[in-house]
Amino acid sequence: MRIRRRYIKDDEEMNITAFMNLMVILVPFLLITAVFSKIAILELNIPKGDSAAGSKKPELQLQIVLRENLIDVRDGSVGLIKRFAVEGQETKWKALSDLLVQLKNKFPDKENVSILLEPEVPYQLMVKVMDRVKTANIIQPGMTVETIDLFPLISIGDAPVQPAKADDERGVK
Repeated sequence: MRIRRRYIKDDEEMNITAFMNLMVILVPFLLITAVFSKIAILELNIPKGDSAAGSKKPELQLQIVLRENLIDVRDGSVGLIKRFAVEGQETKWKALSDLLVQLKNKFPDKENVSILLEPEVPYQLMVKVMDRVKTANIIQPGMTVETIDLFPLISIGDAPVQPAKADDERGVK
């Protein structure tokens, strides 16, 4: 009979030095290369149907219609107020801002506007118009610039179909 001896082994320590070295290098590398971006959220509202349709006081229903080459500022109940041509960087942004400031002065309690878009309107144009509709910079005497809120409550929708030219102009009878 042989006597078997049991060998008692001590638990060996796990060597994590290599893993720790990797973490010391990897964590700062990931922090340096991470892209920290700010996500801007723009709150938009859906237009509500007015229940007070028979109100006596005329109220501005400001609509800005963006077409591929035009910006129409309209009052929903009256019609076209002013039209601006879109020509790349040549768009008359100051004139649009001045008109919106005049409208705000006439209707100081009005805060909402509807921006109606055609499908072909570039995103950058929509953002530029929204920026000008929300606020305006006014130069006060003494060269101080004051930023005022115009129409911060913005609703977005589809532009109405542009009326077709008369049949006589197209040669159709």
